[in-house]
Amino acid sequence: MRSSIVKLFAVLVLLCVGSGNIPIANAQVSFRDPKLPLETRVNDLVSRMSLDEKISQMMNAAAGIERLGIPEYEWWNEALHGVARSGVATVFPQAIGLAATFDAPLVQQVADVTSTEGRAKHHEYARNGERQRYKGLTFWSPNINIFRDPRWGRGQETWGEDPYLTGLLGSAFVKGLQGNDPKYLKTVSTVKHYAVHSGPEPERHSFDAIASKKDIEETYLPAFRTTIIDAGATGVMCAYNRLNGEPACASKELADILFNKWKFKGHVVSDCGAIDNIFLRHKVVKTEAEASAISVKHGTDLTCGREYKSLGEAVKLGLIAESEIDTAVKNLMRIKFRLGMFDPPEMVKFTQTPFSANDTDANRALSLQAARRSLVLLKNDRNTLPLRKGLRNVAVIGPNADDVEVLLGNYNGEPSHSTTPLEGVRQKLSGSSVTYSPGMYATGATFEVIDPNAFPGGLKAEYFNNGTLTGEPALVRTDASINFNWYSLSPAKEVNTDNFSVRWTGKLTAVESGRYSIGARGNGPVKIWIDGKEVLTETTNRRTRNTLADFDFVGGRTYDIRVEYVELANHYAQMKLVWTPPNSQERLRKEALEIARTSDAVIMVMGISPSIEGEEMPVSIDGFRGGDRTEIELPKPQQQLIKDIHALGKPVVLVTMGGSALALNWEAENLPAMIHAWYPGPEGGKAIADVIFGDHNPSGRLPVTFYKSVDQLPPFDDYRMEGRTYRFFRGDPLFPFGHGLSYAKFDYARLNLKKEVKAGQPIVVTAEVNNSSSVAGDEVVQLYLTNTYSGTRMPIRSLVGVQRINLRPNEKRPVTFTLDPRAMSAVMDDGGRIVQPAEIRVSIGGKQPGFTGLADAPSTNTVSGTFRVTGEPYQLPK
Repeated sequence: MRSSIVKLFAVLVLLCVGSGNIPIANAQVSFRDPKLPLETRVNDLVSRMSLDEKISQMMNAAAGIERLGIPEYEWWNEALHGVARSGVATVFPQAIGLAATFDAPLVQQVADVTSTEGRAKHHEYARNGERQRYKGLTFWSPNINIFRDPRWGRGQETWGEDPYLTGLLGSAFVKGLQGNDPKYLKTVSTVKHYAVHSGPEPERHSFDAIASKKDIEETYLPAFRTTIIDAGATGVMCAYNRLNGEPACASKELADILFNKWKFKGHVVSDCGAIDNIFLRHKVVKTEAEASAISVKHGTDLTCGREYKSLGEAVKLGLIAESEIDTAVKNLMRIKFRLGMFDPPEMVKFTQTPFSANDTDANRALSLQAARRSLVLLKNDRNTLPLRKGLRNVAVIGPNADDVEVLLGNYNGEPSHSTTPLEGVRQKLSGSSVTYSPGMYATGATFEVIDPNAFPGGLKAEYFNNGTLTGEPALVRTDASINFNWYSLSPAKEVNTDNFSVRWTGKLTAVESGRYSIGARGNGPVKIWIDGKEVLTETTNRRTRNTLADFDFVGGRTYDIRVEYVELANHYAQMKLVWTPPNSQERLRKEALEIARTSDAVIMVMGISPSIEGEEMPVSIDGFRGGDRTEIELPKPQQQLIKDIHALGKPVVLVTMGGSALALNWEAENLPAMIHAWYPGPEGGKAIADVIFGDHNPSGRLPVTFYKSVDQLPPFDDYRMEGRTYRFFRGDPLFPFGHGLSYAKFDYARLNLKKEVKAGQPIVVTAEVNNSSSVAGDEVVQLYLTNTYSGTRMPIRSLVGVQRINLRPNEKRPVTFTLDPRAMSAVMDDGGRIVQPAEIRVSIGGKQPGFTGLADAPSTNTVSGTFRVTGEPYQLPK
C-alpha cells in the first residue's frame, strides 16, 4: 500500500513538473540532461516557458525564471580590445592599432587572452551572485564595419578600410574569443554592425545608407561572410541605420543573406535602441509592437533595450505568432547551452578558469608586444631614428605625451598600470635630462587639471556609500588632488562601485593673481565652495561634461575649498577638478619653446583623443561634429607649435596618436621622423620609447589610407565606394594603405607563378624575401592583385594575402600564397561573383605597389608578374 502511494505521488510530481507549476531547478528533466542532443534540450526548455517568460528572455537584461532554475542574465558585455567596463583587465591596443599589426596569429592570441579574462571575471561574479551588465559571457565584439571614410569617429573600433584584412583579423578575433572546444563556447563573439554602417554618428539613428548590390557584395559584406562562415561567429548585431530603405534590424534583404545564403545558426541582437528607431525615427511602422514584430520576423532574436516587452501585445494583435517567438528564444537558449550554463560546472572546462588568470604579467607582456607591432614608422629621413640613448637633454612636448586616457581608446577596460610616452622616455633615459611640457591644452579642452602642488597638505576625502553624502563615511583618506577616472571601478575596496558620493575639503593656493575659470570635468552632480561661498552647482548627469565658473584669485593666497560629487554614471564615472589660470595657453606655449630650445632632440606627442572622436559624442568644436571629424588635419594650435619648434633647428621626432588617418602634409614635408601610434594601450608609452631608441624595430602597416585633406574625399554620407579607400581612390595619398617603414632593409626576388589558370581553379604564387641589412626585423609581406576584366568596375588593386615574417640579418626566406577563385572573381552589378577570363597582375612586397616619393619605403621593394584566367566564366556560389 505504501509503495503504491509513493508511486502515485511520484507520478503527480512529474505531472506538476511538466506543467511548470513547481520549481524544477534540480528535477530530472530533459533540458537538464547533458547526455541528450542539444536540440532536444533546447526544445524541452522552451516548451516549459509561458509566453511572458519567453518574451522576458528576449531583452538584453533577461529575467530569471525561478521555477525553471534559470537565473537572470545580462547579454550585454564588451571586449573590443580586452574585457571592457568590468574593472581591472588587460587592455590591448585599440582595434585599429591591432589592425596595423597585419598579424592574425597575434590577434587570435589577444582574443584568447581576452576570453580567458572574461571567463575568470564571469565566474567570480557568479560566485558572488552578481549578474549585472558587463559580467556575462556574450561579447558584442568585434566591430567589422569597413572604415570607408577617415571622418568617422568610430572607425577606431574597426580593422581598417580593406575587406580582406578586416575578414582575416576579424576571423582571428572571433576564433580567439570562442575557443576551439568541440562542445562548449569559451565566450560568444558578436560581429557588428550588420550591415553597411559607418557614420555619420549624429544621424545614425535615422540615416538611410544607399548602396548598390555591387558595393554591398564587393566591400561591405565580405568580412561578415568570412567571420560567420569561416570563423563560426555565433552572434551578429544589427545596425541602427536603414539600408536601401529597410531598417537593418528588420531587413528582408539582410535576413535572406544571413540565414538563407550563409546558413547562419547563431543569434542576432539589435544595437541598443535600434528597434525603437524603426517606428520613432525611420517611421516605417507606427508602433513599438509593430517594430518588435517585424524585427523578430526578420531574425532579430534579442533587443538591446526593452522594446520587446510589446511582443505580448503583438501576439494579441496577430502581428506575430508565438511559434515565431519560439524560434527566437530557441536561438538564445541554444547559445546558453553552448556556453555550458545548464550543465554541471565540472563538465565545462572553462568554468575552472581562476580569477587569478585576469591581468597577469604574461597578459600585460602580450599587450606590450601588440603595441610594439602596431606602431607605424611613417617617415625616417637620414636615419634620424633610432635616437641615441646618450643624449644629454631630451624635450618631450605635446598634449598627448602624459595622458593615460589617450592610450586607451574607447570600449576599454581599466589597466592596473599604464606607461605614458613621457614615462616611457624617462625610463629609457634614466641618466639623461628629460623635460616636459604639454605645450597647450588638449584639443577641445579649455582647462587643466589642478595640480597637487595647489593643495598644500592634500585634501581630506570622505567617501560615502550613498548618493546623499549622509551618515558615516565608508572611507576617509587624503587625496593629493581631484583627478579620477573610476569608470567601472570602485575608488577603494570600502566604497561602492556605483552610487557613491565624495566630499573633499582642504586648502587651495593660486600661483598668480587674476580671473580663473574653475570647475569640474566628468559626470554626476557637483558643487564647489571657496571660502564658504558656493561658486558652482551642476545638477545634471551627462556622460561627460565640463562645467566652469569664474573666480578672482590672488596669487599666493590660500583659500578654503570644499567639493562635493555624486556618482551616478556607472561605467563612465569620473571627476576632475579643473581650472583655467589667466594666460595659461600662452604660458604653456612659451614653456614648450624654452625646453625645446635647450634640448638635444625634441619628441613631440600630438594628435587627437578618444574624448573628441568616438560614438555619438556631445562634441562640437572646430574640426569635430558629434564624435566624427569634419577636418582631418592636426588641430591648428598643434600645427603651429610644431612649426615653431621646428624653426629652432632641433631634431624633431613627431609621434601622432589617434584612431584614424591624419593629414600631416607640412609635417611630412619638413620633419625628419614620424611615427603613428594609434591608441596603443597601457603599455603604449614603453612601446613608443622602444621604437624611438631602437630597442624594437618598427613593423606596423597602415590599415587605412592617409589622405592629404577632406577635399580628396566624396561626401561623408555617400555610401558609394567610388573614390573611397585605396581600392577605388585614384588620387595621390599622403601615405598609402599598407605603408610602414623598418630599420631593416628587405628585398624581394624570384616571383614564381603559372602563366595560366582555368577559371574556378586556385593558383599558387611564391617569392623570396631577403633581409639585406645588419638589423633583424619583422617584414609584413603583402600580396596585391589587379584584375583587368573590363566588363564591370574593378578595384584598382586589392589585398589578397598577408604574411608577417621575422628575418635575421642577411636571412632569406620563401613565401607562398594560394589564391582561391573568390580572390580572382569580379563582382557584377547584380552582386554575383564570377571568375571571368582576363589578365591578372600580382605584386608581392612590404607595401602597396605604385607609389614613390614620401610614400615610398626605401627599405623595401616589390616583385610583380601576371597570369591569365582562361576557359568559361565560373560562377561562385552565393
